[in-house]
Amino acid sequence: MIEADGLRKVYGTTVALAGVSFRIERGEIVGLLGPNGAGKTTTMKILTGYLLPDAGRARVAGHDVVEQPLAVQARIGYLPENAPLYDDLLAGEYLDFMARMRGLDPRGADRERLLRAAEECGIADVLGRPIGQLSKGYRQRVGLAGTILRDPEILILDEPTSGLDPNQIIEVRDLILRMGRDKTVILSTHILPEVEATCGRAVIVIDGHVRADGALDELTRGRVQVVTCSAPDADSGRRALAEVVGSDGIEAEPAGDGFWTFRFAVAGDDAVAERIAASILGRGWRLRELRRDDRTLEQVFRELTETALAAEGGVA
Repeated sequence: MIEADGLRKVYGTTVALAGVSFRIERGEIVGLLGPNGAGKTTTMKILTGYLLPDAGRARVAGHDVVEQPLAVQARIGYLPENAPLYDDLLAGEYLDFMARMRGLDPRGADRERLLRAAEECGIADVLGRPIGQLSKGYRQRVGLAGTILRDPEILILDEPTSGLDPNQIIEVRDLILRMGRDKTVILSTHILPEVEATCGRAVIVIDGHVRADGALDELTRGRVQVVTCSAPDADSGRRALAEVVGSDGIEAEPAGDGFWTFRFAVAGDDAVAERIAASILGRGWRLRELRRDDRTLEQVFRELTETALAAEGGVA
């Protein structure tokens, strides 16, 4: 559905994108995550045909964004961070205007489409009010309603909850989830809870590079294994676990009642827990706890940011 291959974009001496690549399949809700200035907005503008890449290629629904920009834009609904609204227009007049701009007939054959978009975005009750009198949450909804008038296959949303209060954030978040039932959605943000609440996958861009790309449960899966068992002593427990995981950094502390708790880093091997359990039970020890400490997306993001800074010779 969406392919980015080695996208590069330079503004003067600033490298905004340094070879960004990813692929998004039909029906995914993907968070394009990164700090301010990471290259998220530049990536989205290239995908929509608004900007040309200096190098690399991008394809949307099989169409090249440089060679076939109109075909790409016909399939995309794009909501920038600051939706281009006209405060003096009524919300309904704005939707009429946007419909006509998209070649629709808002007063005739396409009237039902306009009303459906208003209903879907929860603005049917404010169509007769001036946009300038609406809250920011309603303004975001009006902008999104204009974006989906043509029922696009793909939605690209740039910071859709920026500046909203908690109630408005929940409303827009629920709207994105509803849209994601039958559309492909790219949600660009630097607000981590928004990605956790709405997306199944995240592409993390830092300093113009893709630093991570994967399902949220894969990115946040714990790398620290915790085992509590009735090893006779700390050294015996360490040796038994080292035979399974090959780790020399196994921490141990007494857990009471003849049990010890061991903590150690592990690689992304789903079967390691089974091997640990088999080893412990095979020695006749009792197993009280076996789990991984999952990380939050915030921890993952911070680790990646610190790694990127260290690679550039900066200080985290």
